[in-house]
Order: sequence, then structure tokens, then C-alpha cells
Amino acid sequence: MSSSSASPATPAFDLIGVGAPIMDIVASVPESFLAHTTGEKGGSINISPEEISRLIALLPAPPVHTPGGSAANTTFNATRLGLRTTFLGKLGGDETAQTYRARFASGGIHTGRYKHSPLPNARCLILTTPDTQRTMRTELGAVFSFSPDEVSPADFAGCRLAHIEGYIVFNRALADAVLTAARAAGCKVSLDVASFEIVRMARDWLIEQLKVGLDLVVANEDEIRELFPDLPAKSPEDYAEHARRLASYGGTAAVKLGKDGAWIARGSEVHRIAPVTVTNAVDSNGAGDAWAAGFLSGYLRGLPLTTCGTIASILGAETVKHMGPVIPDTHWPKVAEVARQHLGA
Repeated sequence: MSSSSASPATPAFDLIGVGAPIMDIVASVPESFLAHTTGEKGGSINISPEEISRLIALLPAPPVHTPGGSAANTTFNATRLGLRTTFLGKLGGDETAQTYRARFASGGIHTGRYKHSPLPNARCLILTTPDTQRTMRTELGAVFSFSPDEVSPADFAGCRLAHIEGYIVFNRALADAVLTAARAAGCKVSLDVASFEIVRMARDWLIEQLKVGLDLVVANEDEIRELFPDLPAKSPEDYAEHARRLASYGGTAAVKLGKDGAWIARGSEVHRIAPVTVTNAVDSNGAGDAWAAGFLSGYLRGLPLTTCGTIASILGAETVKHMGPVIPDTHWPKVAEVARQHLGA
């Protein structure tokens, strides 16, 4: 798949990411630090500007700031692997927003479909404990002002696939507007469920969207257990049935199991994807987003599901070796070379 300019008859973009352009604030903390915040470990909830400032002030060491957001991370890495990409989300009107946009433009992502607000840009405090699990607390800022009225099929024109992060389901009206507009524009639709808390809040809505039609759904073991609580989930092998159930709605299902690999299902196909072993994991933040980028890079090239899963595992495994949600530029060339051998790019 070429990343060169498309002809008028060819979609301009392979992928449009849809979600929150959030500046991540990444911090390593002891397990005991989580007592300072509400909500469950490993989850993601929205908090006030005052609360995020309070938590930042309590950090045992200065945090690292890096552009993030689930769909944005996926879009960034997919661009690195040669897909033509753009992004739909709402930036703020401050210096943080300017830094964010410049970083994505420098990575080759088209930035002409962002919406804008005078409010501060969204921020997410990512607390990584010694077991590498990340607990996220988000101040939405400008993202909170993203209105369903601002979304139309024109935002998705010329895009082959819309990759949507589950976090937008916190704003149900916006999620409905995005899906309606993407479908009206003729886009395939991919949904990364993103958090077990989203499934708890919106399980009926998610099931309804599956019935309407989603081309690809990506979920981890916590999320898929919430979606299908009647299925067994005692061993990695049990999740094959979760993948089959998810794929029974007509799309492709990807169920991630972290260090135990993944299950991929479509129609009568069910595949176990072996994990890439990592002995020096430091931070799981962004690993699932990188996994989705690898999968989509193969999926949009029409490669076999097993190949898509292999590329996904390569990217996800590399991400956990580094702090923050994006593989550092210094380490990217080596992992990209391995991925491209599978992509044939």
C-alpha cells in the first residue's frame, strides 16, 4: 500500500482515528500512591482540573509529558508503518494543544480535521505501578466541549476506515454522531473498547452497535469478560469462545490477552496469536494502542489475520519496554524493520 498521493478515485486516507487528543502525563508510582485517588486500579475515569493538579503535586518524582490518547496513539503508530492517516478530535487553545498538533504533523499525520476550542487541552495522568499496570485519571478540558453537532459525514470523506476509541462512549450522543457520520460516509468502522469501565456503563449500547455492524472490534480480557459475563474465563484458552461470540455479529474480533497473546476470529476462522516474550517490561501504557496499530496496518493491506496479529504483537511487546504510550524514535527503526518484513512493505 503506497503512502503517496491518491488519485481522485482512490480514498485519500487509509485510516482516520477518532478520539481525544490528550497530553499524557506519565508517572511511575508505588502501589500505595493509588490511595490518593478514587476509582479502581487499572481503570480510567474523568476527574476535575483541581483533582488532577492535586495528584500531580503529590507525585514522588516529576512526570513525563507526551502526546497521547488511545486512537491517537494507534493512528501515530499506523502512520509510522506506512498508512495514510488523519485524525478527528478536539484540541484546546493553549500551548499544550500547539505542541500536540505539531508532534502529530511531524509524524506525517494530516491535521486538517481537528476541531478547536479556546479551553485548555485535555490531559491524562497515567500512574504506572511496579507491576507495569497503568491507572488513568483524565481531565477532559477541550474534549468535553466536543459537540455531536460538530460531526458530519464530511469529516470522514475519503477515508477507508474510522478507528474509534471506546472512551468517546462517555459522551453517548457524540459516539452516536461519530458512528452515524462514519457509516454515512461509507467508512469501515473499527472500535477499540478501551476500558472495562466503559463496558459496565454502556454494555447494552455496545451490543446494539455490534448488531448494527462493526467491521473490527478490539478488546482485552477485562473488557471482553464484562461484555460476555456468561462465558468461562479461567484460562487463556477460554477466550477463544469470547472471540467467536464477538465475531458472530459479523465483523472481525480481536481479543488481547497481554503476555498470553491474543485470539482473532472472523466468520469460521479462529486463530491463537502467540505473544512476543518480554523480560524487561516497564510500562503497559499504550501497548494496546500499538497492538491495534500493528493489526490495522495488516488488516488494511488485506493480509491474513494471523499476519495482522503477529505484527500487532511485535508493536505491543516493544511498547511495554518504554515509559509512555509511544515507542521512542530511537527504538522505532529496529521494530519497524521487523514489522515491515511481515507487512511486505
